[in-house]
Amino acid sequence: MKRVHIILILLAVAAGIFAADAQTRRRMTPVDTPATTTQAVNETANDTARINARRRANSVSYLNDNGQTVYVDTITGMEWMDSTLINRVPKMEFPLFHAVTVGVNVWDPLMRAFGQHYGIADAWAELSLHNRYKPIVEVGLGKADYTPSGSNFTYRSPMSVYFRLGINYNFLYNSNPDYSFVAGVRYGLAPFTYSIDNVTVDSPYWDETSTFNIPSTKTTVGWFEFCLGLRVKIWGPVSAGWTVKYQSILHSGKAPYGKPYYIPGYGSRNAPVSGSFSVSYTFGIERLNKHRTPDVDMTETPVSTEPENNTIE
Repeated sequence: MKRVHIILILLAVAAGIFAADAQTRRRMTPVDTPATTTQAVNETANDTARINARRRANSVSYLNDNGQTVYVDTITGMEWMDSTLINRVPKMEFPLFHAVTVGVNVWDPLMRAFGQHYGIADAWAELSLHNRYKPIVEVGLGKADYTPSGSNFTYRSPMSVYFRLGINYNFLYNSNPDYSFVAGVRYGLAPFTYSIDNVTVDSPYWDETSTFNIPSTKTTVGWFEFCLGLRVKIWGPVSAGWTVKYQSILHSGKAPYGKPYYIPGYGSRNAPVSGSFSVSYTFGIERLNKHRTPDVDMTETPVSTEPENNTIE
């Protein structure tokens, strides 16, 4: 009887050892099934980034008028846009050659209508680069015939031309181009002549009054301007803008009979702050930008998508 018990115990121990060994082998040896072999493929089947990466490898691209990248499939010729890249904000919303704006400063004509005795008008042209950087050229005419209140002379300067050259920076460069807020710098230059007439000098000692004229004098004045401006759309391509300027004289020609009271384009010599009001018209020039066209080899034989006719006659 003892032998039977011993045999049963040994059989139980052996069965336990065999079961543990089989379980260990099952843990260490992976089992390949159709599900496990396709698991990685199934997990990436709907990955848009991977799909579009493969499509880009078989496509050429170009930039459309809005600066967006358009891909063209080299096999089917179908155009498509990569949705994984469409939300990336470009550095510049507008192309390099964006617009040209021409304007007229109507401030001086309006002021002359209200009694101002100097200034005529000026016109300007501005090139918009990316709607951000805006080089500008200004040309104007100035004239003065003025007897300052309480003064004993008349200042005259015949019609003279003046120039300004500078650049504006638009802080709203990625916004609606119909509205802009700019800061800019200018260099102004005015070659002109001036004279001082009817200079009256009283002599209390002799109780006499003498009058004389200072002859015409030629000079050239250059100055610097810092500007802040706002421009808004009125109707279609027509806009209106206001500009405030701080200006300072940089150099002036010799003036043997005294410095000029009025400088064409600058205004009164003693007025460091001035302003302007302009009406302008904008032309779009985006067609001047070179667009990259798809580089497709047209010599390759196109792949036919029609079913082959295998009918045996």
